[in-house]
Amino acid sequence: MMKVTSATSGNDSLVARLREVLSPGALLYNSSDRAAFETDWRRLRSNSALCVLQPSSTAEVASCLRLCAEAGVAVVPQGGNTGLVAGGVPVAGVPQVILSLRRMKAIRAMDTVGDSVTVEAGATLASVQEAAAEAGRLFPLSLAAEGSAQIGGAVATNAGGLQVLAYGSMRALVLGLEVVLPDGRVWDGLRTLRKDNTGFDLKQLFIGSEGTLGIITAASLKLLPKVSQRVTALVGVSCVGRALDLFQIARSRVGSALTLCEFIAGEAMQLVSRHVPDARPPFEASAYLLLEMSSPNAEDSLAAVMESLLEKALSIGVAQDAVIAQSGRERSQLLRLREEVSEAELAAGGAVKHDIAVPIDLIPETVAAIEDMVRTRFPDCRPNIFGHLGDGNLHVNIRPPEGCSVADIGPLYDAITLAVEDVAMERRGSFSAEHGIGQMRIASLRRHKGEVDIALMSALKRTIDPHNILNPGKVLPES
Repeated sequence: MMKVTSATSGNDSLVARLREVLSPGALLYNSSDRAAFETDWRRLRSNSALCVLQPSSTAEVASCLRLCAEAGVAVVPQGGNTGLVAGGVPVAGVPQVILSLRRMKAIRAMDTVGDSVTVEAGATLASVQEAAAEAGRLFPLSLAAEGSAQIGGAVATNAGGLQVLAYGSMRALVLGLEVVLPDGRVWDGLRTLRKDNTGFDLKQLFIGSEGTLGIITAASLKLLPKVSQRVTALVGVSCVGRALDLFQIARSRVGSALTLCEFIAGEAMQLVSRHVPDARPPFEASAYLLLEMSSPNAEDSLAAVMESLLEKALSIGVAQDAVIAQSGRERSQLLRLREEVSEAELAAGGAVKHDIAVPIDLIPETVAAIEDMVRTRFPDCRPNIFGHLGDGNLHVNIRPPEGCSVADIGPLYDAITLAVEDVAMERRGSFSAEHGIGQMRIASLRRHKGEVDIALMSALKRTIDPHNILNPGKVLPES
């Protein structure tokens, strides 16, 4: 499917023409200016681009796409570059430009009657959360990287995060999209309707497509009633099985008011304690469960419900210890223990990272199978398991032996990945629950997806982007 041109002096002409359609200073050409855009967050992939484009309007994005399509030069859309599978940086051997949406960050419209907000793709998650809060509403998507992750990237990757349990992933929060197609045409699907049964739901094609079908320039998003009260607790448990027991008790007690349920293995918490300044759990435990209940109703007595729940869990031996945050500051401290696991892991030498999902009832069995597999096949390596227990998504990261970095176990990287993914897939799970495919998981997709799945995705790519202009080398095996 690769039909882009080889690098020639004609690319200099393209760069000049691109500079003409952009605002002054919006095209970065020097290698020192491009460098931060060319390397992924994990620093595993770094390839050169002809230039970096920073359009400030949908019209400028469309002009850039038309010029690149005419020249046969590929375009790599990039949001906050916080992804974990190198989906927003160039691949090797293909003339490409990076198109960064960071200048397109306006809040276009706020509708507190219809509970929606329309924002440009470069707006950060944090800025949309703040705008919603100022309007007395809640935008619930929450990620550790929300200060830099952008809405366009979150839509393109169908981002998940900490509150999928209650609110769903990004797919559940998108009402409409504005998208620039590979040939420069603009699809105006920027609607805020809750019901529209007039044919195919085209926006769904672009959600989770990782920039391979179109460049998202704006999105209309659902808002919810603002949370009036919230109660957060950290609970010590003996194992992941007890954590699942506690989740079931909490869910049966409060239903949809349970908005966060995060599992942190003891090893993961120890990493945070060792490598993150001023981040310590209030007690030691074999494993931890972070619970949060939320309500828009100020009259609900969630604190009393949480206290009663934990008293029961302690009395029947499901929980070993527990604390409840008594202030916003204490809540932030508890959440930080979960959010800093990845940074602590990186500081300790990194890991072979996996983002699996399995049916929730099979989580204890899955964790046991992974731990047994590592002991048997990779005895010097160490599992680090944490994640979104309430929606079945666990981050299973295999750390190198003590004193080593992940680079030191390079020859084992693929074998570890296959082994972890096999455990998930044998239980009818997913090898990528929220991180996507990007450059890093194409071999896994080829191995685990069925022929019909790949054929359908490839047919859509060929139809919408027949010359493979958008984000080549990502998601699909042959792109």
